[in-house]
Amino acid sequence: MRADNQILIESKAFALRIIKFYKFLKDEKQVVVLSKQILRSGTSIGANIRESVNAQSRLDFINKLNIALKEANETEYWLELLHESDIIDDRQFESMYNDCGKLAATLTKIIKTAKTANEE
Repeated sequence: MRADNQILIESKAFALRIIKFYKFLKDEKQVVVLSKQILRSGTSIGANIRESVNAQSRLDFINKLNIALKEANETEYWLELLHESDIIDDRQFESMYNDCGKLAATLTKIIKTAKTANEE
């Protein structure tokens, strides 16, 4: 994976959105526990993708991306809770949820490709 890879760029942009979202939740909505959860999982996606760049093997690469995918799924869960509990509105939810879903879909494709290449 190269440093200019699109998934690296998108996951970092998403992490920056999550940081701003965390501040909004904490300061404007006084939501402390859930805001910390989404901060952790939402920023972890990009961190694990970044770690995969220097993976020690293809299996390590796949493992790092699987962790990133799990963090994306967890982030979607926290977003669902925030939305269904009326802490965030439809617009906020859909924007963040769609971006997270795109990351998850891209990660799934990369993982499948890497697993196929590993089997050859």
